[in-house]
Amino acid sequence: MLNFIWYIIVGFFAGLIARAVLPGGDQMGFLATTAVGIVGSVIGGYIGGRTQPSGPGTTFQKAGFIWSIVGAVVLLIIIRLLR
Repeated sequence: MLNFIWYIIVGFFAGLIARAVLPGGDQMGFLATTAVGIVGSVIGGYIGGRTQPSGPGTTFQKAGFIWSIVGAVVLLIIIRLLR
């Protein structure tokens, strides 16, 4: 349960930073920003796992939060292209 809450908190901050990096007229509230951050974390985790695999027994990657932000920015670009 604590991991799920941690994912929400990290996702929210990743979404906020991604929206600050890529400013625009997006009308997103708390839930949409958090969802963008969480899905961006999944995308960033996939990219980070492919470029820098973590060693056995590690639970936290060094650049996981940065990859979460990169994934959230990529997701925001995709959302804007679909609108």
